[in-house]
Amino acid sequence: MTRYVDSTDQLVTEIVVRDIRSSVAFYRRLGFELLRDGGDFVELTWEEHRLFLAEPSAFRDVEHAVLPVSPVFPLANVRVMVPDVDRYWGLIHEIGAEIVVPIGDRYYGLRDFTIRNPDGFGVRFASVLHDRRDA
Repeated sequence: MTRYVDSTDQLVTEIVVRDIRSSVAFYRRLGFELLRDGGDFVELTWEEHRLFLAEPSAFRDVEHAVLPVSPVFPLANVRVMVPDVDRYWGLIHEIGAEIVVPIGDRYYGLRDFTIRNPDGFGVRFASVLHDRRDA
């Protein structure tokens, strides 16, 4: 298949949030960078990959966009690969993020954990287990 756009512009996740300012602050504390702020629509980046945040008001042609109650366990998550997941484990304790899946070494070759954003969407930080990467 021929590429239509750069891979960093493909499969971008857009998360609908209740309060964009608190959501942007949450993601910035985690290490995401602000690329563009359109008021009720924001583009964040992590190593050139984009993550979109939007309040319901960003959908101008949609009436009655009401967000459901957040599930206890996220229906989806975005995975962020980092070289030292334990450092991020410490960071999320500092900022008081809600832990969904505690840190651990997984059978699929990653050491990871998952937290919830303020609206219940999952953010998973992971590092490759050394014995898997060196194999």
